[in-house]
Amino acid sequence: MPERNAVSWNTVIAAVARSGSPGDALGMYDGMLQEGLAPTHFTLASVLSACGAVAALDDGRRCHGLAVKVGLDGNQFVENALLSMYTKCGSADDAVRLFDGMARPNEVSFTAMMGGLAQSGAVDDALRLFARMSRSGVRVDPVAVSSVLGACAQACAGEYSVVRAIRLGQSIHALVVKKGFGLDQHVGNSLMDMYAKYMEVGEAMKVFESLPSISIVSWNILITGYGQVGLYAKAMEVLDLMQQSGFEPNEVTYSNMLACCIKARDVPSARAMFEKISKPSATTWNTLLSGYCQEEQHQDTIELFRRMQHQNVPPDRTTLALILSSCSRLGILELGKQVHSASVRLLLHNDMFVANGLVDMYSKCGQVAVAQIIFNRMTQRDVVCWNSIISGLAIHSLNEEAFDFFKQMRENGMFPTESSYASMISSCARLSSIPQGRQMHAQVLKDGYDQNVYVGSALIDMYAKCGNMDDARLFFDCMIAKNIVAWNEMIHGYAQNGFGEKAVELFEYMLTTKQKPDSVTFIAVLTGCSHTGLVDEAIAFFNSMESNYGITPLVEHYTCLIDALGRAGRFVEVEAVIGKMPYKDDPIVWEVLLAACVVHHNAELGECAAKHIFRLDPKNPSPYVLLSNIYASLGRHGDASAVRALMSSRGVVKGRGYSWVDHKDGARAFMVADDLGTNVGQSTTFSESEDTSGIAEVHCDETCAG
Repeated sequence: MPERNAVSWNTVIAAVARSGSPGDALGMYDGMLQEGLAPTHFTLASVLSACGAVAALDDGRRCHGLAVKVGLDGNQFVENALLSMYTKCGSADDAVRLFDGMARPNEVSFTAMMGGLAQSGAVDDALRLFARMSRSGVRVDPVAVSSVLGACAQACAGEYSVVRAIRLGQSIHALVVKKGFGLDQHVGNSLMDMYAKYMEVGEAMKVFESLPSISIVSWNILITGYGQVGLYAKAMEVLDLMQQSGFEPNEVTYSNMLACCIKARDVPSARAMFEKISKPSATTWNTLLSGYCQEEQHQDTIELFRRMQHQNVPPDRTTLALILSSCSRLGILELGKQVHSASVRLLLHNDMFVANGLVDMYSKCGQVAVAQIIFNRMTQRDVVCWNSIISGLAIHSLNEEAFDFFKQMRENGMFPTESSYASMISSCARLSSIPQGRQMHAQVLKDGYDQNVYVGSALIDMYAKCGNMDDARLFFDCMIAKNIVAWNEMIHGYAQNGFGEKAVELFEYMLTTKQKPDSVTFIAVLTGCSHTGLVDEAIAFFNSMESNYGITPLVEHYTCLIDALGRAGRFVEVEAVIGKMPYKDDPIVWEVLLAACVVHHNAELGECAAKHIFRLDPKNPSPYVLLSNIYASLGRHGDASAVRALMSSRGVVKGRGYSWVDHKDGARAFMVADDLGTNVGQSTTFSESEDTSGIAEVHCDETCAG
């Protein structure tokens, strides 16, 4: 083999670097140095390009040092290669120092420096550099114009105002026309991208139509532009037109369409686009994961994450936060713990975005103590983190702790959001504490959230659960904008407090306002009907759901109707409803029927209902207690004892209830035989004698279908 010299090494290193194997190129460079051959400016340019491609900053700095040693640091070819390497490695400070030390920067130098500044977020500096380039007499070429247009595009997403950013872009566009660069495809694509990022998709379309030749990049930019402004149908139209013009969509096309579909909340189409991408990046996976989270399809989020793991795609901070959110919503603690472990391995557990997700997941999954430990270890906390811990405490009825954290949040200078207030107001509702609720209402007024529908709905719910329907209605009537949630809370409040007629009256008034009812609205009004004996009204409302509003009745709606009919003793109609409904295996239906049988001493139908609950919910004590009560009311004490014995033999235990009262030192809980000295959260026991004599089976005839 002929002796290898610098020329042969340069040729091979440059070829390997261009072939997409920058790591191999760096290895060959080390081999060249080991043979004692000095690099030339061509060698260094190829190696620095490879360093930039793989962001090998340390290797790049080593090359820089060698360039100084062999006297090539003043070579413009090497200087530009160094400049490009530093900008691609994200070391803007090194790039600026190098550029400022250059004796005669040319158009390549200015272009590389502008791109680096824009990439690092120093958009102002990039634009000033372009002005300096024009003043210094350096030739402004299409590549430089493309670079500054990229900076203009980023300006809109940065600290600039949209108006100022558009003005900047338009002045550059004028320069493009003046210099005759409008026919250059790269310049045209940069102009389109800039206008697309400005949300000026009409201007982007004009540039597109003026281009003498169109590439797949041009089509992709246009699709992205329409997607960004929410014109989903137009983006699909452009995709079809692109294919009709002979262009095959590439992975960028499908990624852009995926993002567009997610923005349009069309997750099935987004999934179809995703499946056409051969090697999705972590960003692409995250886009689809975010779509599932957005649509509350959390099980799909988990399954997609499992697939991502199987394909060995490393998760990033966004991935972990999304999965933690789904674990939180579904209450999947074990997977949440696995994600926590992964975040530690990836050194992402201290990232505020991930840490917020961990606090939320643990608190929502009942591990409030763990959530507090993570919260306390966080060096930075934003309002999202405070809301997560407060919400978790409130959900698990740790109401006093929630109030303490809310107080600390304000003391730490955090301004409560609508989520903060909704959680705290919910705590007041759970405590049925009017004094604390009024205090929170006063703070809501002070902070200007009284017209926020989210907070307003929580206030209505709080007053209703505290039994104060006058204040609930007063606040409801003062709301300027009412969404369906506010209407539902008010109707439900009337229903739960025994004002069925007012619930129906408000429901009918709502219909006159053109507010369309939803599934929850019908649960509320049907509850009002059942609690007030408005049976015929309940039947009419139930029948109108599907025919008038296209709402398919759920088990909750059937339960309300059965409750209304059962309370009225109309058991023939109850059996007809149960016979037709698709929810025969839901125990709550039979519990409602059994409760009605207790009221009307209907042992035959009560036995049937109890038998279904024994099968569907074996550890539920209610059917034993209720059936025993039916027998006792009919003087069948032997059967009542047999039911109690059966309950005991199956290990079914009746839970002990407790109540809350307001006390001068805060809320207190008490159970049977307690005094009011028991603090919230302290357990109290009492003895209860149970009849366990005569273990016998309860024999139930097949008196109803199911």
